[in-house]
Amino acid sequence: MTSTAPDPRAGRVRATRQKAAVDRALDELEDFVSAQELHAHLKDAGERVSLATVYRTLQQQLEDGTVDVLRREDGESVYRRCAAQGHHHHLVCRSCGATVELTAPPVERWAAAVAAVHGFTATDHTVEITGLCAACTAAAAG
Repeated sequence: MTSTAPDPRAGRVRATRQKAAVDRALDELEDFVSAQELHAHLKDAGERVSLATVYRTLQQQLEDGTVDVLRREDGESVYRRCAAQGHHHHLVCRSCGATVELTAPPVERWAAAVAAVHGFTATDHTVEITGLCAACTAAAAG
């Protein structure tokens, strides 16, 4: 007789030393970093983690909602463990990369209304506002 009970391991990522190292590095780093930068950081710290493992771990953590991803102006994805719990958006300085996490209830209401008008459900969205932070604005003016 074949069991139809779900496998409790299905969908879970096996914990490994390498994935734990990626996780610790993300906890240590404050700024957004690319997968390559994170890999270099791990290598400099003496960790033996392949670049492929870094990419896979970041993708899994993105899907789990434990990291955020932004796209730099050159199109490269960068990742960071965010302090804000739950859905939030970012204000990003395009010069120095300083990032402010923010919640935006009006954006949430607008997104829900636009989706409803078009008959969409189970929607998701990402809002990134880029500009120059106060320090970069002052440096550019000085």
